[in-house]
Amino acid sequence: MALSLLAASRQRRGQVMTAAAGSAGSTAAPLLLSAVLALGSAYVLDDSDGLGREFDGIGAVSGGGPNFGASLHILKVEIGGDGQTTDGTEPSHMHYALDENYFRGYEWWLMKEAKKRNPDIILMGLPWSFPGWLGKGFSWPYVNIQLTAYYVVSWIVGAKHYHDLDIDYIGIWNERTFDIGYIKALRKMLDSHGLQRVKIIASDNLWEPISSSMLMDPELLQVVDVIGAHYPGTHTLQNAKMTKKKLWSSEDFSTFNNDVGAGCWARILNQNYVNGCMTSTIAWNLVASYYEELPYGRSGLMTAQEPWSGHYVVESPIWASAHTTQFTQPGWYYLKTVGHLEKGGSYVALTDGLGNLTIIIETMSHKHSRCIRPLVPYYNVSQQLATFVLKGSLSAIPELQVWYSKLGKPSEKSLFKQLDSLWLLDSNGTFTLKLQEDELFTLTTLTTGCKGSCPLPPKSQPFPPSYKDNFNIDYPFFSEAPNFADQTGVFEYYMNSDDPGAHRFTLRQVLNQRPITWAADADNTISIIGDYQWTNVTISCDVYIETPEKGGVYIAGRVNKGGIWIRSASGVFFWIFANGLYRVTGDLAGWIIYSSGYVEVTAKKWYTLTLTIEGHSCSGKLNGKSLWENIHVIFPQNGWAAIGTHSFQFAQFDNFHVEAIR
Repeated sequence: MALSLLAASRQRRGQVMTAAAGSAGSTAAPLLLSAVLALGSAYVLDDSDGLGREFDGIGAVSGGGPNFGASLHILKVEIGGDGQTTDGTEPSHMHYALDENYFRGYEWWLMKEAKKRNPDIILMGLPWSFPGWLGKGFSWPYVNIQLTAYYVVSWIVGAKHYHDLDIDYIGIWNERTFDIGYIKALRKMLDSHGLQRVKIIASDNLWEPISSSMLMDPELLQVVDVIGAHYPGTHTLQNAKMTKKKLWSSEDFSTFNNDVGAGCWARILNQNYVNGCMTSTIAWNLVASYYEELPYGRSGLMTAQEPWSGHYVVESPIWASAHTTQFTQPGWYYLKTVGHLEKGGSYVALTDGLGNLTIIIETMSHKHSRCIRPLVPYYNVSQQLATFVLKGSLSAIPELQVWYSKLGKPSEKSLFKQLDSLWLLDSNGTFTLKLQEDELFTLTTLTTGCKGSCPLPPKSQPFPPSYKDNFNIDYPFFSEAPNFADQTGVFEYYMNSDDPGAHRFTLRQVLNQRPITWAADADNTISIIGDYQWTNVTISCDVYIETPEKGGVYIAGRVNKGGIWIRSASGVFFWIFANGLYRVTGDLAGWIIYSSGYVEVTAKKWYTLTLTIEGHSCSGKLNGKSLWENIHVIFPQNGWAAIGTHSFQFAQFDNFHVEAIR
């Protein structure tokens, strides 16, 4: 390997007679050679005394093709459980005890698309919520641990049977209590289904109490393969290290994806290992593809939140990822010689053990790398000269490719730019870099790095002010209607086999009991749609109550909250109930009542509701006839449109139509 690297290096050097000090213009200026060795601090990179921990990869929650863009190694997906999990609900593969459907939601599609681009990508599954039937009346997934284990294993088996997807890791319950008996039962259930290769990660929360529990319970220690902590702040605990298990930051980042977010991501990708021995870091989330006004808007590595226009933005965290992911692979090893730079920043080095080496250096300042959590104590980064000395087998490396990013001021900004190579043939494996604040360097023997290119995305457009959907989809590709974002409950395409008429194809709310929740789901189901800045709107929808006496449905405008805050959503809500009651409320919970009365409404019959909001006045129609009008509304002044049901009950919606003025 060393001889082939030397030959290839000499060939390239003959082709590009370039100065090693960097003659590629201003972006190559930070590179210097060993002529200034005495001026800088020296950092030895050596494999003579063995290697550090095995590298397990970089990933994201709900990652990409090799040597292009982010090139993620791991894709972690939510096992839909019908409950709110930050910005919406994801449907379960088993809404009810005797129900199985392995085509609901978008996660199956996402995993298959990831595998197309990178067949070696690692797949992980983790539940946030669970369908209500598993709790047998309690909001608790461990009432029957065998049943819950079967439910999770069925998802893994279904992934393989229906989509040819092999799940590599499975989690317990996102950021919630773990049950030792359940973890052991899950391992046995996996093994009984021939899934010995599937590894268990626990507990996707804090380092404790899972680490202490494993140290005190030999069987638990044996069945847990990885300890995963969320937002560890680059640090771990001694008990976690004492387990001698792999340590992962199994959820991190969740920071607005501007340059500060990129700085956060670059810093923790290095320092999670330097400070905390974590061999994998997984970002929440992969792509910000949800309405920006929902919680944690634009907290993905990139942004694609306009499906109606097709517009997307490849944000700077993508390129911060590429500095590590394009030049490493799971199965490489960190060197033992990693650490902090004298004047701020950090460096790591990894090798495949076959002669290849990748060094990643970051100098992210405190101001430009603050993550959303946890709070980072102040530290200082200043200009410095850093000399690196390759020793052991690494000293034979003749050349290093150089990739560079600079975050911050637009005039200085540079993202994942390839600079001139560093030639080490005459420098005894020594080189010096001039480092400024907020820079990211990758130096590598690999020549496969590629920023890549793609056509410009379509221009950004607001949500269409005139929007209709009749849900007439015979064989829908996805179970949910486009642009609707379920916030409590699950709304799916539905075919009325006994109705050949105008309402044969509808959108149906399909949950009949409250799920085992992860967040504070509302008591009433709701799906939002549209532009959060809408003020004056007319919304109409055909509605069908399936539950006699206690059933109810609504349409709404100016809905101002969603995600984990959905219980406190305000707006204008126009309800009708199967017992003949109608109601107009100023909030989803129904505490603020503007108007109420009785009208001829019953279950099992279609009605058309129309809601008009103009300025501070609103009115409503039933089947085209005015039912109430001139209700004064002060708050909120804008928000989404919405449909939903009273509690968790079956109901159908058809011919949704909105006309809006921002």
